[in-house]
Amino acid sequence: MPDADPVIILTRPQMGENIGAAARAMLNFGLTELRLVDPRDGWPNPRAVAMASGAAGRVLDRARVFPTLAEAMEGITYAFATTARGRELTKPIFTPATAAAHARAEMAEGGRVAFIFGPERAGLDNADVARASAILTVPVNPDFPSLNLAQAVLLLGYEWAQDRLPMQPMPAGRRPPGEIPADRVEVERLGDHYESRLDEAGYFFPELKAPSMKQNLRNLWARMPLTRADVQVLHGMLRHLTRAR
Repeated sequence: MPDADPVIILTRPQMGENIGAAARAMLNFGLTELRLVDPRDGWPNPRAVAMASGAAGRVLDRARVFPTLAEAMEGITYAFATTARGRELTKPIFTPATAAAHARAEMAEGGRVAFIFGPERAGLDNADVARASAILTVPVNPDFPSLNLAQAVLLLGYEWAQDRLPMQPMPAGRRPPGEIPADRVEVERLGDHYESRLDEAGYFFPELKAPSMKQNLRNLWARMPLTRADVQVLHGMLRHLTRAR
């Protein structure tokens, strides 16, 4: 059974903060296997843990450290070297989107894929790129092509996760009340509240027209695209008005 996700390899990373930020970017899109090649400040690194936040336990604690890139590619059948610079090495060149698609196809055939990122200051050298199957380049402003390490990992992670991202920006249970639609029960209770207070105020007059007036009011509430926050505001307004009388 092939592994479900690609491996992220950080080659000679220089700062713990950048390793932590990269781990955080990985977990944003469900990537958890991190391999480190000869990190400058050694490993483990408390600055990486602090920057990783909730990704420390699920990514950094499981990270494996290797002395060389060649050893870090244990079990890898296809590797992308991420670089913004032109190379004299002849290799296929991919964008994050096309690389993610190619990676899925490779892994569907039982392969194991890795994305290799270089050190922050200079990126991957030619010896690193020579060990990769292909080059991955992000199409950016040619006058300023440099990307932060975590930004590059984030872009790749986003493209990889395209077929598994939620359709909504955030699951309903984790969205703020101002973004969650009110359900029919909440709208019904709001209608009950207004109908009761308006009845007390003598609004439904004459009595013969009261049923149709109440029905029209219910229809009005049902047509409105209310959020849970909207419902609470309208309840609060009515409570304040009736207390002020």
